[in-house]
Amino acid sequence: MTGSVNFTGWTNRTRALLPGMTVAVVVALASQFISDHYGAPAMLLALLFGISLNFLADHPYCGAGIAFGAKTLLRVGVALLGLRISFEMVGALGWPTVALVIAMVPATIAFGLAASRFFGFRYRFAFLSAGAVAICGASAALAIAAILPKDERSEDRLVFTVVGVTILSTLAMIVYPVLSRALGFDDVTAGIYLGATIHDVAQVVGAGFSISPEAGETATLVKLLRVAMLAPVVIVAVIVLRSTVRAEPGQDRPPLIPVFVLGFIALATLNSTVALPLGLLAFAADTSGWLLLTAIAAVGLKTRPADILKVGGPAAALLLAETLFLAGTVALALTYLPIVAP
Repeated sequence: MTGSVNFTGWTNRTRALLPGMTVAVVVALASQFISDHYGAPAMLLALLFGISLNFLADHPYCGAGIAFGAKTLLRVGVALLGLRISFEMVGALGWPTVALVIAMVPATIAFGLAASRFFGFRYRFAFLSAGAVAICGASAALAIAAILPKDERSEDRLVFTVVGVTILSTLAMIVYPVLSRALGFDDVTAGIYLGATIHDVAQVVGAGFSISPEAGETATLVKLLRVAMLAPVVIVAVIVLRSTVRAEPGQDRPPLIPVFVLGFIALATLNSTVALPLGLLAFAADTSGWLLLTAIAAVGLKTRPADILKVGGPAAALLLAETLFLAGTVALALTYLPIVAP
């Protein structure tokens, strides 16, 4: 009897989620199709298409599934990113490069928190935007937004950040390879520069391989090291938030270590200690990408354009300042410090 009741509950839950999830999946599929054929960033397209259909989030049949996609699928997708990380990356890059990449993550976040006062923002948008710039663009923004205390502007800030870092990352994919040549970087150093400064993984790969295979491989390794910083940054942020920020009435405090971060760490450890089949790793990477794309489509479906515009020009200026800080500091370090290339 109990099993029958549980099965019925799962069936009803699935039926409730299916319409909204179907909409989010269709938006993700359309975005990826256009991205594959015309080169536009799939994440940005998913957001824009979702926003254009935002009225569906208020539909009684679609609301639950869209909310599920924006929260649960996001966390599963972030956890699966762990299978792209391994301890071997450290040895492949060399300790000076690793030290530079790791140091730039807290430095960029600290810069964002300090600079945010001049742009009129408090810690929520400062940490969200700086974390996205410092780590891995849209994926980091989604993960950080999941642990920040919620208010009426949370989703607007998230959408603005994802749109902003995606646009900046696309521009960087075009400009940074030219800049790295102007700075006199060889292929390996150029790869380090691109991987340490461009926000999203796809744009890092595109920029690196536009120079040479060696630059592309180096850029990808450096970028994955930045992705690995997602887990410790989120854990530290949760500890700080639990000790300094009071939860709103009726709002639960975030867990000390979110489940999706534990999943990320566990999968990264597994990938580092066990020789997993390449087919499984490729499947996990594709699944993670699709889950994150569907999640960002769902976030777009929950967003109204008028609310995004309220974030305003100061937010764009802060994102740009954080991006320039990261790009300029890494360029100076690679030019004047004894960074040992892999």
